[in-house]
Amino acid sequence: MAEDEWLSPLFGAEMKTLRDYVTYSQRLKTVLQPHLLSLLAADMTLVLDFPANTPEQRLWLHGLSEQAGCSHTLHFLDTPPEECKARLQIRNASGEHPFAVTDAQFDQIAAHFQRPVEDEGFNIKTYKQ
Repeated sequence: MAEDEWLSPLFGAEMKTLRDYVTYSQRLKTVLQPHLLSLLAADMTLVLDFPANTPEQRLWLHGLSEQAGCSHTLHFLDTPPEECKARLQIRNASGEHPFAVTDAQFDQIAAHFQRPVEDEGFNIKTYKQ
């Protein structure tokens, strides 16, 4: 389940700033959480493509697994910012993604990035890119 695939049709027209994104992302998480927990309670495996750039964002993801009493893995793509920007430009040019992100927006978002650490309680699988 990818956050962007939900945010775009629900709130895409209203999301103009990073603050807007944070607001609508939180709304989406609030609505989806009971559904996700019911899927986990039914012993389904979920793959969630939600941002986990900060400890605060990761806290919600970890909380889902704690509430459901299930195992989890945080997949961390350890990719240099220059490579991320290059991939983002390719994604933007394809027109297949619901959101196009400028280099300036990427820099604004990346400024908040914090690497996941073991103290957060995740089973972390790191991919060097």
